[in-house]
Amino acid sequence: MSSYVYPHYEYRRCADHGLSPPNRHQVVIVGGGMVGLTAALDLAQRGVPVVLIDDDDTVSVGSRSICQAKRSLEIWDRLGCAEAMMARGVTWQVGRVFFRNREIFNFDLLPEGGQRFPAFINLQQYYVEQFLVERLQETRGVELRWKNKLAGLMPCDGGMRLTVETPDGPYDMEADWVIAADGARSTARRLLGLDFKGRVFEDRFLIADVKMKQPPFGRTGPTERLFWFEPPFHKGDSALMHRQADDVYRIDFQLGWQADPELERQPERVTPRLKAMLGDDAAFDFEWVSVYTFQCRRLEKFRHGRVIFAGDAAHQVSPFGARGGNSGVQDVDNLCWKLALVLGGQAPEKLLDSYDAERGHAADDNIRITTRSTDFMTPRTAMSRRFRDAVLKLAETHGFARRLVNSGRLSTATFLKNSPLSTPDEPGFTSTTAPGAAALDAPVQIGNRKAWLLETLRGGFHGLYFGNGALPHEQAAALRELRAGPVPVHTLGIANPAGATLADIPTVIDAEGLAAKRYDGKPGTFYLLRPDQHVAARWRRFDAALVKSALDRATART
Repeated sequence: MSSYVYPHYEYRRCADHGLSPPNRHQVVIVGGGMVGLTAALDLAQRGVPVVLIDDDDTVSVGSRSICQAKRSLEIWDRLGCAEAMMARGVTWQVGRVFFRNREIFNFDLLPEGGQRFPAFINLQQYYVEQFLVERLQETRGVELRWKNKLAGLMPCDGGMRLTVETPDGPYDMEADWVIAADGARSTARRLLGLDFKGRVFEDRFLIADVKMKQPPFGRTGPTERLFWFEPPFHKGDSALMHRQADDVYRIDFQLGWQADPELERQPERVTPRLKAMLGDDAAFDFEWVSVYTFQCRRLEKFRHGRVIFAGDAAHQVSPFGARGGNSGVQDVDNLCWKLALVLGGQAPEKLLDSYDAERGHAADDNIRITTRSTDFMTPRTAMSRRFRDAVLKLAETHGFARRLVNSGRLSTATFLKNSPLSTPDEPGFTSTTAPGAAALDAPVQIGNRKAWLLETLRGGFHGLYFGNGALPHEQAAALRELRAGPVPVHTLGIANPAGATLADIPTVIDAEGLAAKRYDGKPGTFYLLRPDQHVAARWRRFDAALVKSALDRATART
């Protein structure tokens, strides 16, 4: 029995019922999960009206996605709901790896300070969705339609016609664009006759979410990720433990391909496994139990005419590494600013082709990484098992072997390699914030207020100008012209603590020198950042013509 009280959102008969011809909307989002709700909030804050339909009237049942990565938190912070997630979530950044009865090593996911958000928080998906819905209820331009189930989807007059089933009967509506974020069993994907390509792994894992009043193993210190290869309590297989909000613990047990999913999820089968792990005296209550199979698959293309797929509707990966939900959030972070520019007439429709190119690359990267993780955790041959066990034994005393241990490479922001929107880099930079990389945060000071760099870079295109003192007249005039252009570029000056603020543009003080370090920001350095806070281009000297050319490239206008 879950300790979480599920909200139930009111079904309302919508204005589209009984209309002939059907009403036309700019964007319809199918799916009210973590990805669809993030997309709705992003588009609405960009001034794009959105209709979101979902066949349920509540949030995700079961904790499902629990590890929310730093990059997702940065995206949700831009959308105004990360604070609530941080307050509820459990922060962690250290992982411990065990082989049989010994801890062989541990690792720190965020060894460098000066970051606003931790590497991860553990927060159940139902909380994430609840906070997103609450934020959407405060946001204009969004209509959330609960108990509205997609039943038909077909092209019509430069858009798509949707048939929707409701408690009041079906209705039709049209959309210029449809975002399909309706999960692994996507109805939109089925209606368009699309299928995944990839691999299904012949293994099963048991998820048991249990509530415990006392921390397991007497661990009262900071929350950590615990992963076991062949532990004594689950011989021959692997296990994983995470602490979540409300003293709920996620425990995964490898079962093997021959396990019966229906049988293994029964309490009388799960309880002995937990007792063997936690001790006979351990007291716990079941929150949620499920059995799952690894799948690493994707659609060949994410854009099909006026329908664009995101999240699990577009790709599926092994859960180890927390790359499913976090990747889906990055999908719509990539998509929504592009769709808003296209709808606003500021960019051509071909800009949306870059979504398929960039997030297709990200999906391939995540599939490659999670496939390797799964192969390491569940070796299929005697030779691969001997190799894995040798690596684990060496990892206790040899650093080089620790890099080979793979219990799930944890999610980070995807580097958009070979993006068609990126301008080729100038030589001489030493930082990793190259075109295609996600911007890095750093502490800054605005007047007497302490702040963070990324919170000043919200919404549209931004420039970062490193320097001190007054700008040359022609540069100041060029920056004003960029700010007033059809796709505005808002430039932020970054000055060192000893220097004067840059005249003519808003300026922050690089309070600890970390911005200059992370961007290799020598005086005169200029960065062009996209609305999703990825680097589009960078130069050692500001040149208005080069910036305009890079902006045209980043918006597919050339």
